[in-house]
Amino acid sequence: MTDKETKTHPIGLEFEYELDAPPQKVWRALSIRDFRKNWLPTDTLADPAPSILTPGRQVRYRMRDAEPPFLESLVTFTVDPAEGGGTMLRIVHDLTDVRVVTAPKAAANNNGPVMMLAA
Repeated sequence: MTDKETKTHPIGLEFEYELDAPPQKVWRALSIRDFRKNWLPTDTLADPAPSILTPGRQVRYRMRDAEPPFLESLVTFTVDPAEGGGTMLRIVHDLTDVRVVTAPKAAANNNGPVMMLAA
């Protein structure tokens, strides 16, 4: 396995790995529940059924953190054949929990309450 690149999304992460296994084997590990539970615990899935499924190519699961504040996210796995005969596995983890996505952002230099100035 080779780490190709890690990218940061506005509210998420993207990872790319080159695996020695053929794409069909990687796809089975991602899509078949009995194989998936060996590396992805079922209790981390908000829903064990995939929210998006493109057979042999892409699967997306809704996940939930096991510890408070129990944030929810979408994790998309994309499987592509690699040039050397292995597999390129792309994982995009997007934090979609409303509490984080809609949280107001305060200015970095403002430590006090917001006040209006009189004219």
